[in-house]
Amino acid sequence: MQYVIRHITQFTYDSPIRESRMEVRMCPRTESEQQCYSFELTVSPRVQVFSYQDYMGNTVHHFDIPGVHDALSLTSRALVEVRPRDHLPECVDPGLWAEMDRIMAGDEHLEMVLPSAFTQPTPRLIDFRTAFSIHRRDDPLSLLRELNALIYREFEYSPQSTHVNSPIDDALTHRSGVCQDFAHIFIALARQLYIPCRYVSGYLFHRPETDLAHNRSAEDGSHAWVEAYIPGLDWIGFDPTNNTLADDRHIRVAIGRDYADVPPARGVFKGSAKSILRVGVSVAQARFPVHDAAMPELALVSQPGDPAGGAAALLELHHQQQQQQ
Repeated sequence: MQYVIRHITQFTYDSPIRESRMEVRMCPRTESEQQCYSFELTVSPRVQVFSYQDYMGNTVHHFDIPGVHDALSLTSRALVEVRPRDHLPECVDPGLWAEMDRIMAGDEHLEMVLPSAFTQPTPRLIDFRTAFSIHRRDDPLSLLRELNALIYREFEYSPQSTHVNSPIDDALTHRSGVCQDFAHIFIALARQLYIPCRYVSGYLFHRPETDLAHNRSAEDGSHAWVEAYIPGLDWIGFDPTNNTLADDRHIRVAIGRDYADVPPARGVFKGSAKSILRVGVSVAQARFPVHDAAMPELALVSQPGDPAGGAAALLELHHQQQQQQ
């Protein structure tokens, strides 16, 4: 399946700011079943955009705007192909628990089993784990499938019910949240079982004729899911928001230990302005010859708020909310 993705982010400020600096992780990855054929990032005010790959192989674009400005706009466009994944069995050999421990004894994937900023184990997490008897049993794949379905069943999808710094306890307490909350809970539980698990940010293509009853996540925002390592199968994607395995509708942008490693954009500026944020995302099946996907409708995400938390917190908050859609 080939897709054209548009992702537009617009800030307007109630007073001029200066010296904006930002990192952007919106370029889809190229690896195994996924190929990014083209990617463009347009910034207004016009600036020179640079890029590098971080230690996880994510493409990071970055830029500085030294002058005074009262608005900032980011528009990305990507053409991506995602091929179907290999069929997975319902279960695997229970002996893979021992194989997983043997691999981990060599420190491979160690950082993906250690707690991270948003996946710290808490008493509420332990209570949840105990209540649903989440422990090593059966085989790794069966248990992860069960965990995927459990989070889907036990948590309500509730947009904007959490914020950029929400710990997993917020979702665990209220039994509601959004895709990144569910991903963090899945990761924290899997790592408690010493299963390497990582966070994936990206996009999800919705098939309107078939997916209305199955997708809880909105189609006008970015998405998040997880990948767990199983010996012999490599990294397998699980989407607890929608109780599905990652397939050719899941478009991978960045991977990390948790959301803190892969925000769509993170930046700072000088000034004390309040801002309004509008965001639009469209993911459309590509037709040939390739035409641009329709411009996404911009939705108001954030109205003027108190900037006392600092510029960095302000920008990251906006893009965190965007990924929760």
